[in-house]
Order: sequence, then C-alpha cells, then structure tokens
Amino acid sequence: MITVTNLSLTFGERTLFKDVNLKFTPENCYGIIGANGAGKSTFLKILSGEIEHDKGDVSIGKNQRIAVLKQDHFAYDEYPALETVIMGYPKLYAIQKERENIYAKEDFTEEDGLRASELESDFAELGGWEAEASAGQLLSGLGLDEEDHDRLMAELDESKKVRVLLAQALFGNPDILLMDEPTNGLDLESISWLEEFLIDFPNTLIVVSHDRHFLNSVCTHICDIDYGKITPYSGNYDFWYQMSQILQRQAREHLKKMEEKAKELKEFIQRFASNASKSRQATSRKKVLEKLDLDNVPVTSRKFPYAGFKPDRDIGNNVLGVEKLNYSFEGTSLLKDFSLTVNKGDKIAFVGLEHSSKSALFDIIAGVKDAKNGEYIWGQTTSVSYFPKENSDFFISNLSIVDWLRQYSPDQDETYVRSFLGRMLFSGEEALKPVNVLSGGEKVRCMLSRMMLSGANVLILDDPTNHLDLEAITALNDGLIAFPGVILFNSHDHEFINSIANRIIEILPQDKPGDRCIDRLMQFDDYLVDSNVKQLRVKAYQQGQRLRI
Repeated sequence: MITVTNLSLTFGERTLFKDVNLKFTPENCYGIIGANGAGKSTFLKILSGEIEHDKGDVSIGKNQRIAVLKQDHFAYDEYPALETVIMGYPKLYAIQKERENIYAKEDFTEEDGLRASELESDFAELGGWEAEASAGQLLSGLGLDEEDHDRLMAELDESKKVRVLLAQALFGNPDILLMDEPTNGLDLESISWLEEFLIDFPNTLIVVSHDRHFLNSVCTHICDIDYGKITPYSGNYDFWYQMSQILQRQAREHLKKMEEKAKELKEFIQRFASNASKSRQATSRKKVLEKLDLDNVPVTSRKFPYAGFKPDRDIGNNVLGVEKLNYSFEGTSLLKDFSLTVNKGDKIAFVGLEHSSKSALFDIIAGVKDAKNGEYIWGQTTSVSYFPKENSDFFISNLSIVDWLRQYSPDQDETYVRSFLGRMLFSGEEALKPVNVLSGGEKVRCMLSRMMLSGANVLILDDPTNHLDLEAITALNDGLIAFPGVILFNSHDHEFINSIANRIIEILPQDKPGDRCIDRLMQFDDYLVDSNVKQLRVKAYQQGQRLRI
C-alpha cells in the first residue's frame, strides 16, 4: 500500500502537483492519465523515490518491495536476459550471487559452511529454487524464444530488451508495481499476455499508459492529473471518460452562468454607480462581482487535436490489386507470392506476428521499396497518402514546421498551411519551431497534418499511434472512423483496430508451406474468437499455446 499526503512539487514557477492526497491499496490497479506534460511519469518517480518532492509525505507499507519498469535499455547489456530478470528481485539476486561465490571457493572454510547454510535457508524462503523457471516463464510469455534467455542483453534487439525489462519488473511478485508505458514496444500478442497476467496480479499496481484497451482491461481505478490535482475515480478508462464528459459539461455550464452573472453585475454597476438612490445597491453588487472568481473554474487542461481527412475525389470500384509479390530482407522471406485485392469501402487492419512483412508490404505499395518480382496496380481514381513507421528522414532539415508542411501543399499561402497545423495543435510560435528538434509525438502530428493536406482517398498507416497521447489517439481514431475512403493500417492498439477496421488480414509466416494470410470481413474482436481462425493460426505457427494475436 502507498499513502500520499499533501504532496506538492514545483519546477521553477510551475506547480506540477499541489496538496495531493491519495491511497493506493492492494488488489487494485490504478491507471495514471493526463495530458502530455501533466506529470504522469514524474509522479511515478516520486512514488519510487527517484525524485524528491517539495512538501508532503509518501509512505509505504512496512517491509513492502517496490518494483519499477526500467526505461534504460542499455543498463544491463553485460548480463544474460534470464539473469537480468532475476535482478528485478535485488534481495534474492544478492543471496544467489553470494551463494555462488561461496561454493566457488577452493578453500571452503567452516565459517563459509555456516554462511552457506544461512543463505540456503534464505534462498529457499525467497523462492530461489524456482527463480530461473519463473523468469523463463515470464520471458516466454512475453514472446522471447528459449534461445534468447541465455543471450546477453547487448545482443538483443530493442523490442526484446523491452520485454526483458518488463519481465524484470514482474519477477518475484513485488508488493507494489510501478509501470510507465508497459505496452510500448510490445506486439498485440504480448500485450494480451500482459493484460491477463496483470488482471490476476494480487498486489498494488500503478501504471501510466496511452493504450485504452489496456487501461480498460486491467484498471480498477483511474487517477486523472489535471491542473496540478490528481483526482481518483473508481472504474476503468471508459467509465472515467464518461464521467469526465459529464463533469466537464457541468463545469462549462457553471462557468457560463457565472459569466452571465458577472455581465449583469457590471451592467448594473456602470448604469447606477453615479445614481445616489442606487449607489448602495451598486456598491453591494461590486462586492459580489469581486468574489466571482472566473479564473478558478477550470474545465480541463487537455487539448484535443482534430484529425479530419477529406478526399479531393471519390474513390472508384477498382482500388488495388496485388499479384504474387516477393520480397526478402537479409535472407529472410517477408513476402512470398503474396496476393491481395482491396475493395471500395475497405478499412483493413493488418495484424499478427509478422511485423516486418506488414511494413514491407506497405513500403512496396506506397512506392518506397521495390519488390523482387510480382506487381501491384492502383485504380485510376485512387490517390494515396502514406504514414511510414520510420519518419526520421522527413525531419533532417532545419525548416520551420510551417515551411516543412508548405513543401507538400498545392496552396503556398501560409494561412492555408497553418490551418492544417492548427488542427494538430501547432499554432502561433509553435508552428515556427525547426523540425529537426521535434519530439516523437510532434513528428507524428506533423505527418498527420501532411496526410490531411494531401486530400488522398487511400490512407496507409504503419503503427500511427506510437508516441501519441490519449487525446491525439482519440482524435485520430475518430478521424479514421469518419474517413469515407479506403484505409490500410497496422497498429498495436487493440481499441484502435477494433473501432476502425471492417476487414482483418493476418500475414502468416512466408517461409512455410500453406496459406500466405488469413483474410476475414469482420471486426477485430470477432476475429479473435473465431474458431476457424484459431485453427488456421495454430497450423501456421505450429505453437498454438502461445498465440493470442
């Protein structure tokens, strides 16, 4: 359990938190949400003791162990993955290493024997004999093959390192678990496994996440950071969202009534201030006006961008035909005799474990890469706009955001260009920042501005929700639902897929005999429970016990 009492933190002239009082109890999961910069990650660092707060107290139950999902992906490069996971339980790991060192001695003394006996008792009590098996189960559940368990962290790619650090945080059943964006870098299968694990987590869990499905699946409470306050709500993200809409509407109505009241008081004061018979009433109303604190009725500090994609022309019946595409990278077949027909009205989510194959297909049909052989043909009425997973090459110049977007605009008028940037919250001086210093989220919003400007009737998006906050994800989600054209996309956001897609395509391993993909006209949630789909997936991957999606 963690108790927060009168917590305050100020950076310079900015008050991040003021007089925060909260209690986090076992068997509950608390989702921390708020606008970018509200202090979500900072709050977790205060709870873990990494950052000192200015005032107040953070108290933790006696003898309770806190585990934190680490963000430094290079801190354990010299250690094997399995050992890195066990290091997540420092007390057990220290006993294990001391025990190994004692038994490795050539001159084993009687004193060493006594110490070894103590260590054996502590080792067994802390679950040391099951440690490697438990660590291995965590790694396997998160999608690492057994041969990766003994490899050095330095030899693993970024996505695997993320999984190892996640397993490290989960290892040993900590009393309090703090997780900052635990689904980043995970595929849908691993996220599903993690959700199931955390639903059964018996202790105190506090998590920051931009994944709405994840928050809905695991959270029993939502803690909303807004205007320096942290307000707890019972229920998951959807319940909080519904409540917040009601409360914001009430706050706006209250503010409107206060503004109308203030207007009436000002008019009365101006009209009768010099009237002797009414002067007392005017003075009385002036005091009432002074007590009306219009600035102290905040609605919300959140800013929602607007994602509206309007095609310049309607799309015809012939959209895209793909015939027997072949593409390999570094000796691995990513696409083999791959064929596909895209129809008018399709909003296709590409899902599954073959992530490189999905990106390769998008790059080829968008004209970024060339296939080894095969062909693809776009219909005559189609115009395509592409959001690639890697966008760094678009932002190597020192152009301002306005001038950067102007490159892609048929209308060079600055007001016209700024109108698209304004929808993505780049207004005023913000739009004059050089693009080579933008954050990941800002780059994504620039790319979305570019797509809106294009007027395309076919959108291809490769993992567009990476780096976006909940407000931007919601705006993009709504914009794509309303888009009247064709969408081909890939995402690790369950809710994003389920709410947009009307067709699901899973690209299967291309180096095995059998079907190249599973193609179904249905929503994502229906796809997950379809028995025929499950049989096809088990057959394709030959490891059905691990497959979720």
